[in-house]
Amino acid sequence: METEVSKTADHSPSNTELAFERTLLAHERTLMAWVRTSISMISFGFTIYKIFEEISKTPEGQNRLLTPRVVGMIMISFGLFALLLAQVQHTIAIRKIKRNYPAMQRSLSSVLSIMVLMFGLALFLATVFRQ
Repeated sequence: METEVSKTADHSPSNTELAFERTLLAHERTLMAWVRTSISMISFGFTIYKIFEEISKTPEGQNRLLTPRVVGMIMISFGLFALLLAQVQHTIAIRKIKRNYPAMQRSLSSVLSIMVLMFGLALFLATVFRQ
């Protein structure tokens, strides 16, 4: 009678499979680093906008070219743009790997990245439409 351990031990992954797994995990880590960076930029931009919102209500604040609202919107848009580019790059890389290694797992970092993109876009729209 074979045990579960001996069944899984019969199929040890080849060096090629392990190389694909390492490459896949490297792409996942890279995307997660971009997600962290983008979250920082988005939250920093939104924080600048909310904290210094009162400054733009004064006459001195309205005459500035770069008001805190504009700086906040720029930071949020940079974060969204960076995350969008990272997601596109990740998707292209995963498709290349999938052609050669179809047994790979689904990218969970892509799901998180898309959720952060949607939340960041909602923050950006809240900043744009809040006058």
